[in-house]
Amino acid sequence: MDSGLTGFHDYEVIELLLSLSTPRKDCKDTAKLAIKKFKTFQSVIEASSEELCEIKGIGAANLFGIKLIKSVAERYLEKKLIEKYTIHNSQTLFDYLCYSLCNKKKEYFKVVFLDVKNRVIETETLFTGTLTSSAVYPREVVLTALRHNAAGLVFAHNHPSGDTTPSAEDISITRRLIFACGVMSITVHEHLIIGESKYFSFADNGYIEKMKLEFDCIKF
Repeated sequence: MDSGLTGFHDYEVIELLLSLSTPRKDCKDTAKLAIKKFKTFQSVIEASSEELCEIKGIGAANLFGIKLIKSVAERYLEKKLIEKYTIHNSQTLFDYLCYSLCNKKKEYFKVVFLDVKNRVIETETLFTGTLTSSAVYPREVVLTALRHNAAGLVFAHNHPSGDTTPSAEDISITRRLIFACGVMSITVHEHLIIGESKYFSFADNGYIEKMKLEFDCIKF
């Protein structure tokens, strides 16, 4: 109780989670098999129910502990982000978004909705799958922003490969979204690409400001 998980091996943490639903069964060997199969602690936590049930000793009942801790962590980090007074930098966003977007096997496109003081109103996953220009709809983004009465937006999506280098599609999507939101006087502050343990910031690398200047040059 005093030292938390200090001194615990990763498999021992998994063993503890499995024991929540199987208190009278030794789960050590099962936990070791899980680590062996998925290689890392994070990958065990992120694995699907179907994948976990392929391991001898894991079934629908004792999945509870693993799924519970993941859901609790995600909710805690989301609420912590929402309770922050303002968003000041890309690292603050990454701390939350990394947990919800890392180690995913397909792409997820999240939007963080901000009020006029850059306080987080809500976060939503709007699109999943391969994120091409035809798969991300600016109209839906704008409509959702209006529904939340958002003054500003932050976009984030993951690259399952772990490589955070923006593709031509990523740049095109960002430009289209900035232009669409600009028409409705909604400010786009950031677009993060999340990798396994790193991120790429469109704002920090000058893309957001450049695209806003492009939009300002358009004559309506």
